[in-house]
Amino acid sequence: MDSRTRTPTVGMVGAGQLARMTHQAAIALGQSLRVLAVSADDPAALVSPAVVLGAPDDAAALAEFLVGCDVVTFDHENVPTEPLASLAASAPGGGVPLRPGPKALIHAQDKLVMRERLSALGVPCPPFRAVSSMAEVAAFGAEQGWPVVLKARRGGYDGRGIWMLDDPIHAVPIVNETLGAGTPLLVEQRVRMRRELAALVARSPFGQGAAWPVVQTVQDNGICVEVIAPAPGLPAARAEAAQRLALRVADELDVVGLLAVELFEVAGGGPDGTGLLVNELAMRPHNSGHWTIEGSRTSQFEQHLRAVLDYPLGDTSPTAPVTVMANVLGGDPTPEMSLDERLHHLFARFPDAKAHLYGKAERPGRKVGHVTVLGAELKETRRRATLAADWLSRAQWRDGWQVH
Repeated sequence: MDSRTRTPTVGMVGAGQLARMTHQAAIALGQSLRVLAVSADDPAALVSPAVVLGAPDDAAALAEFLVGCDVVTFDHENVPTEPLASLAASAPGGGVPLRPGPKALIHAQDKLVMRERLSALGVPCPPFRAVSSMAEVAAFGAEQGWPVVLKARRGGYDGRGIWMLDDPIHAVPIVNETLGAGTPLLVEQRVRMRRELAALVARSPFGQGAAWPVVQTVQDNGICVEVIAPAPGLPAARAEAAQRLALRVADELDVVGLLAVELFEVAGGGPDGTGLLVNELAMRPHNSGHWTIEGSRTSQFEQHLRAVLDYPLGDTSPTAPVTVMANVLGGDPTPEMSLDERLHHLFARFPDAKAHLYGKAERPGRKVGHVTVLGAELKETRRRATLAADWLSRAQWRDGWQVH
């Protein structure tokens, strides 16, 4: 406990934008997030007064970081959990709980472990197989049909570690090069989907669960560029099925904190009749939930803190009929106009737009922030959000609007 405020101290391994926005939510609860940062320039390290510098596999840094923490959570999955779990268990005062725990987190770290466990639970997933040779990839493609998706078991995100293979000829150099680099792989059927959805839920140690409206996510080159809440045109029964599925997965895997379940919506009902297939899992605040800062009674960041502290969970009802979140990606080339000036012009045109910048240096394609717009009608709300994000990225109005 903080001796001054008598409030608990939450530690977060990782100091990216997710930790930065979690820190902002912690302030309202009388707390300051304690972060383990690789660099003093990491987004959360720039705003938190309690920063320990070190990598997640640095035992000395982890031991220093754990001192004073009442609970530890994560802003990314790339954490060697066994050393951390051992250090946390032996920390002064009877140990520090990790939430989510290592047995849950492995399902967000290793795609093959995740696929095998979900399939054993009867959760609908694309057909998949672990592969260690081109012959095995070719055999899978012959059985399931080409094209197929090749995935690194660990470490991939934002389109990295994923390869779309059109046919065996296209696959040979990619598979051989990737296996030659020592990357463990699995292959999946390439799903013919209508769109991508995400179901975001929270679960506390007590077992309380909460779910936000299911959202539609829009991807470009493997990067989420837009989130629409709620997912437009999604039948109520399918939305409820997605929420039930996510809550069930959280319970079965003993997740504590946030769980984002990325989904494919498919035609024809899918293997279980819901029309849904699970793509990925994330056990932390997630890009698909950034809209909740303004668009929900309780943001995903506050809810994650409530969950890991075992507080009663907050109301997830939306604050507007439609919320659209658009990511701000670094422009190519980087605009000469400063972000400060771009914000000035953005707010002059769209005073209701909410901008969140992450304190990151701009470079082409890098997520440096997001913009959220609330509205009563989808088309206009979406237009304003995407225009605003594109302006912050490129310093040019896509619709030709003139500043002066």
